[in-house]
Amino acid sequence: MINTIYLRRANRMIVDTGQGSEQVSKAMLASALKNLEQLGYTFSHPLLNTVRTLSREQFQSLYDQVMADLKLMVGAHVVYQPMYPDFPMQVMEEDDAELYLNAIYHYATLDLPEFKSIQRQPLQDEVQLKIIDLGSEETFYQIIGQLMLAKGSISETDKRDIDEVIGFTEPEELEAMLPAEIPFKENAAFIAASLLKHGKANLVLLGRYFKTATDVLRLAAAWSEGDVSLAAVTRFRAFKRPERRLLLGLLEQCGEITEDMLRYKERWIRLGEILHPSEYAGRYPRAAEAFDILRNNKPVTTFNSSVELAFQYHNVWTLLDLLVQRPGEFARRLDQLLRITEDTEYVVLAFGEVAGQVSTPVLLQVKEHFARRHERQELRVFFPKGNAAKAYAIPDTLPAINRNVCQDFVQLCEEILIQRFAELSPLGKVYVDERLKDYHVPFAQRSASKALHTLVRGSRIPLQEGDTIRFFNWWKEGMVDGKPTGRVDIDLSAVMYDHSWQYVEHISYTNLRSSNYLAVHSGDIVSAPQGACEFIDLHIPSILAYGGRYIVASLHSFTEQPYCDLPECFTGWMMRKKPGSGEIFEPATVANKIDVTADTQITIPVIIDLVERTVIWTDLSLTRQPYWYNNVEGNQKGMVLMGQAMTGLRKPNLYDLFMMHASARGQLVEAMQQADTVFAVDAGITPFHIEEVMAEYVV
Repeated sequence: MINTIYLRRANRMIVDTGQGSEQVSKAMLASALKNLEQLGYTFSHPLLNTVRTLSREQFQSLYDQVMADLKLMVGAHVVYQPMYPDFPMQVMEEDDAELYLNAIYHYATLDLPEFKSIQRQPLQDEVQLKIIDLGSEETFYQIIGQLMLAKGSISETDKRDIDEVIGFTEPEELEAMLPAEIPFKENAAFIAASLLKHGKANLVLLGRYFKTATDVLRLAAAWSEGDVSLAAVTRFRAFKRPERRLLLGLLEQCGEITEDMLRYKERWIRLGEILHPSEYAGRYPRAAEAFDILRNNKPVTTFNSSVELAFQYHNVWTLLDLLVQRPGEFARRLDQLLRITEDTEYVVLAFGEVAGQVSTPVLLQVKEHFARRHERQELRVFFPKGNAAKAYAIPDTLPAINRNVCQDFVQLCEEILIQRFAELSPLGKVYVDERLKDYHVPFAQRSASKALHTLVRGSRIPLQEGDTIRFFNWWKEGMVDGKPTGRVDIDLSAVMYDHSWQYVEHISYTNLRSSNYLAVHSGDIVSAPQGACEFIDLHIPSILAYGGRYIVASLHSFTEQPYCDLPECFTGWMMRKKPGSGEIFEPATVANKIDVTADTQITIPVIIDLVERTVIWTDLSLTRQPYWYNNVEGNQKGMVLMGQAMTGLRKPNLYDLFMMHASARGQLVEAMQQADTVFAVDAGITPFHIEEVMAEYVV
């Protein structure tokens, strides 16, 4: 169990030195490594030396598990049978009438056309193998601990990993791993619920993690397997008496609870119907009183109502008096406040008095916001809370704010952050890779999909070598939670746009190949009882020559099932130098594989910028156009809007973050070889060390 998580998260494994007399043979070890290479992996020298000490039986058990884990990671655990088995040449060479007749036959019978078996040429692409290194229990538990300490929301995959570790970890080890404080409240609620589920928590242990009524509401939601972000309403479970007492006890120990409960009044009323606080009024009087106020609509003047009233009447001085009491809210309201007053210098002074109490993630976002506030953007992009990775884009109509005022806030935030970072341990000589400007700081990962390599939404990854991008997807219909899915048709599509986001052409089941450049689809499969797949090849030079620049890859659930209701669905892409060689799906060439599990019917995993040769990590879910078929043609407007929004997205980047750490904690050097601490795309602390960045550097 540990190695499955460790391998996926860090390409490491824990292997104890063998004690058996009959050690694994060289031939068996060589065969195993050759098989690993087919998946794009190999062992490091330290791991190889340790593995050599294992007995044959020990090695066989280790090898079987590693192969199963790696196959799942890259998508090689399933059988790929596209409609045209000699893809791409078969589709490119077939005449239009035959392609049409094959499609009609499949739509009518759900059977695939029969073709003669073909002998494909061996893979000719050179593949750079990924190294699996020797790990330790200490570093594994450190990774899990960093997840718990993250200063932002974590993904569903992260939560499952934490839950599994809590489940199998002994109490004494768990006590050492649990942090004294869990800074992000959504994570605290989930971890507490996991501890309770596994019978490893009590009021004393959990009390240190809960400071407000909303914290307790999040715990009730997590304990009911609901949305801890509170973006969606949770149907609370029927809590037992000891569980009710625990929730009321946590609520009782919090500070001012009534006003906080009013933020989610209806949810608290529903929760109160389950907790029966009046039965425990003698034991938890503050909680009982707060529920009484909510139920009976007793008048209460709240902070938020006072702020909204002051904004309504543009009462700046009242706003300043109120907002300094809650620095985090002050930071979030700065732009709105500056737009209603000419006395901006007083806003700067007032915020400067309390900015040191604002969290690092919020300060980083305030700094980035005002650094670019004077740059006019066509769109403003918002990512609402929730478990679905949705984005909204609206025209940027904000009035201008004086550039000098913006710079004052940038400088103020930077000074406070550097002072804060200076209190951390020294880093020595520090190297910071300029390429990190293309990678965003991780803040909210709650809706991030499980992937071979997970990144922060909006980050840009260099394309690997090769002239052809091969997108793939695989899905299966069947039973989910005892209910049949019915026939499932997932369509893989790629839409090409020019430099100004004008439509060029699309490749999908409605257009299997292009007449203008080398782009081809493997054929539309509309049913998947045993699993089904589709592929798209896109030849970069020919698309560029035709005027294309952006490629939006998308999946559309034509039969309208949400992806979360499917037994399995994933997508990804390969970079191929010689797309006619090897199997259609070659695990070693997989650049990334993404599990698609959102509660939506459209997803955009990536956008490719062919001019810059970069992959823009989007991992987005879209709402379908209700008046059209769920395909590329019916959703063009939303796809263009999201494409423009994501390619123009501006967020705090890792380069600026690490440069502030270098300024505060070390000495900057120009060469990686001179450094004690390295921040780079492919060495030291990288953009893929999301849990470490969130725990150790966004502090």
